[in-house]
Amino acid sequence: MIGGKGKLKLDPELLLRAKRAAATAGYSTVEEFVAHVLDREIGKIEGVERESDDADALKERLKGLGYIS
Repeated sequence: MIGGKGKLKLDPELLLRAKRAAATAGYSTVEEFVAHVLDREIGKIEGVERESDDADALKERLKGLGYIS
């Protein structure tokens, strides 16, 4: 993953920490660990954006129904 088609350069200290965390958490490779962490964090960000869009749509709908001004 990190060394695949797309390369990701990490600070050597951060890479060392990631390797330690991956080993402690039981991941078979640091790439697997990094992919999991990135997937989780990106999902959080995407979820926040979706919730924000949903909230805006709900406000507009409530305005249209006359419940809020």
